[in-house]
Amino acid sequence: MAMGRSYIDNKDFEEEKEFYRNAVNLNEKQGKRGLLETKDKRKDDQIKDDDYLLGEARQPLWRKVAVPSSLINPYRIVIILRLIILLFFFQFRITTPVHDAFALWLISVVCEFWLALSWFVDQFPKWFPITRETYLDRLSIRFEREGEPSLLAPLDVFVTTADPLKEPPIITANTVLSVLSVDYPVEKVTCYVSDDSASMLLFDTLAETSEFARIWVPFCKKYNIEPRAPEFYFSQKIDYLKDKVHPTFVKDRRAMKVREYEEFKVKINALVAKAQKKPEEGWVMQDGNPWPGNDSHDHPGMIKVYLGSSGARDKDGKELPRLVYVSREIRPCYQHNKKAGAMNALLRVSAVLTNAPFVLNLDCDHYTNNSKAIREAMCFLMDPQLGKKLCYVQFPKRFDGVDHHDRYSNHNTIFFDITMKCLDGIQGPIDEEWLDGYEEQEESSFMSQKKFEKRFGQSPVFIASTLMEGGGLPKGINSRLLIKEAIHVISCGYEDKTEWGKEIGWIYGSVTEDILTGFKMHCRGWKSVYCMPKRAAFKGSVPINLSDRLHQVLKWALGSVEIFLSGHCPLWYGYSGKLKWLQRLAYINIIVYPFTSIPLLVYCAIPAVCLLTGKFIIPILSNLASIWLMALFISIILACVLELRWSGVSIQDWWRNEQFWVIGGVSAHLFAVFQGILRVIAGVDTNLKVRAKAAEDTVFGELYLFKWTTLLIPPTSLVILNMVGIVAGISNAINNGYDSWGPLFGKLFFSFWVIMHLYPFLKGLMGRQNRTPTIVVLWSILLALIFSIIWVRIDIFLPKQTGPVLKQCGLEC
Repeated sequence: MAMGRSYIDNKDFEEEKEFYRNAVNLNEKQGKRGLLETKDKRKDDQIKDDDYLLGEARQPLWRKVAVPSSLINPYRIVIILRLIILLFFFQFRITTPVHDAFALWLISVVCEFWLALSWFVDQFPKWFPITRETYLDRLSIRFEREGEPSLLAPLDVFVTTADPLKEPPIITANTVLSVLSVDYPVEKVTCYVSDDSASMLLFDTLAETSEFARIWVPFCKKYNIEPRAPEFYFSQKIDYLKDKVHPTFVKDRRAMKVREYEEFKVKINALVAKAQKKPEEGWVMQDGNPWPGNDSHDHPGMIKVYLGSSGARDKDGKELPRLVYVSREIRPCYQHNKKAGAMNALLRVSAVLTNAPFVLNLDCDHYTNNSKAIREAMCFLMDPQLGKKLCYVQFPKRFDGVDHHDRYSNHNTIFFDITMKCLDGIQGPIDEEWLDGYEEQEESSFMSQKKFEKRFGQSPVFIASTLMEGGGLPKGINSRLLIKEAIHVISCGYEDKTEWGKEIGWIYGSVTEDILTGFKMHCRGWKSVYCMPKRAAFKGSVPINLSDRLHQVLKWALGSVEIFLSGHCPLWYGYSGKLKWLQRLAYINIIVYPFTSIPLLVYCAIPAVCLLTGKFIIPILSNLASIWLMALFISIILACVLELRWSGVSIQDWWRNEQFWVIGGVSAHLFAVFQGILRVIAGVDTNLKVRAKAAEDTVFGELYLFKWTTLLIPPTSLVILNMVGIVAGISNAINNGYDSWGPLFGKLFFSFWVIMHLYPFLKGLMGRQNRTPTIVVLWSILLALIFSIIWVRIDIFLPKQTGPVLKQCGLEC
């Protein structure tokens, strides 16, 4: 039984061995199958990842976001209703003249008609507001694949200066440093600095800046700081440790701020102090040679490459973007066309030296506040569909150093946050920050050599650059030859008998060359887009004191008048092109708005005249007329409320804009009209000066700085005239009894309307602690005496005669 059991045991053992052998084989097969399945799964995951990335790369780089219909449609309805009410209002005004004040009535109707027309031209291009969103991750997936060279387009950045003593070198240096440290492939970026003053101060400043960039650029990229202009980064009153996890950040930041940047500022300050007194023999460079730009009005062209040559690397041994100093040739007997001429010189130099397909235009005091701003623009410029039709991308201009109440509407929020969004829904914004270089290449591919030279000038290298698809330089070209050719294209006579400034580059004929150039581009059928990143792309400085602010507005208005009086006026130019009608209406508004200053000035004076004379521009109202007048006021209020609702602009920004529209209208715009006529028709050059940029000052200290200028005369006169009128009107009502108070309220309302709009101007006149400048006191006394004499002459205190007119007959009675 045991053996039998033993036999049975042996049999079971063999069966168990076979079972285990089969199990092992099965496990091995399953293991191999599992390994294959794992590999297949990884392969599938890789395919899925590749498909996802490929799908993402094929997705649009941006999208258009329209304003919700629930917000924009009520706004459009109110605008139509306001237009209809205006028509009935003018029917009432024209059919009911005021016979005892016919001249005042007629003048007021003409002014009202002009103001209504200017409202119409300004309002209807605002019909299609949009915003745009970009996808930076898709841009990277499409053009920056891992392990492969970046396919992002190269970019040339233009920074323009005119006077380093008024435009502090430390500000220009910060702008350059912010450009050199942008989040973009370093081999794709070149920064060109134009110096129209041929200043050795700026030349030496850029030399120091290039050295400081070797430690600043890697610091910015290592810790991903914003903004990348050191002056503005270190002055931020925020928690700079937020989102910073690198253990050496605090130590490196302290060293950069306390030691490196402070030493850099001291070096720049030493250069500025040295530049205050020019030696009799002129400036001498470090190599002992005299500085070629000792005479800023008569000097040769100069080019200096600071970064981009051999050995130009940061402290970590990595490549840096290129930095190039350019000062075009200036001679007394040539017309140099101010900033537009300098920009065209930079276009030619950059085409010869680097030839990037896109350029970025910056003032010397506009630094890069968002290191990804270039990528934001490339989402539009490198879009396969939109990019072919696009001439430039415009960013909103944002500013530092503005007082909290924005007394003089420096932020210009209505224009940048409402008007520009609306124009983006038509054909694009009217100002320009970026320019696309593909236009000339498309047109030039079928031209002969002689036509090339007639159009672009006699430079074989520059002409060859216009035919390079996608930019870049021919292979194997000598760098010394390029520098020599770059000097040639910035010579004084290069543009003679060419189309530069007429059809090529920035267009000449106006101090607002950006508007004129953008208008010509839109007339050719090109489009532009408005890019508003969540973090402001660029920031700059603005004049916050009254006089400088008015002079800045004067320059802009003067440029518009020059365009109006030129052959490029939107009223009659470009009808054979591809400019859309609403876009043309927007350009007409930009060009014609200074002329509104004349009816605005007259209309602001009418309430005081009515109070002084006892007359009024509106007759006794019937019930129907009262309804139309009330409807007009309600429609104005509703339109403003709904506009603020869909745009997100605050009521304070809107009110500041309204106030400064009146202040600028009765001062700077008025002077611009007459100066523009004198400049264009009579050839009188008003010589607008370069605005001084503030480098460092007490907080809002410049706000209280008072500088007397003739621009202050018209608004000062209006304030005094209306105040005298109010006193005269109230005195007359007290003298004539209860019945005269009713007609007085309408006159007082309009007079207070004028004073309320001019209130920031009054604050500016008072200066710090309400101390009125002597010149303002003297001017006020003079005007008060004049109006007092007029007041007495019209016998406003005497009771009116209702009987027959009695005449004095003297001794012959």
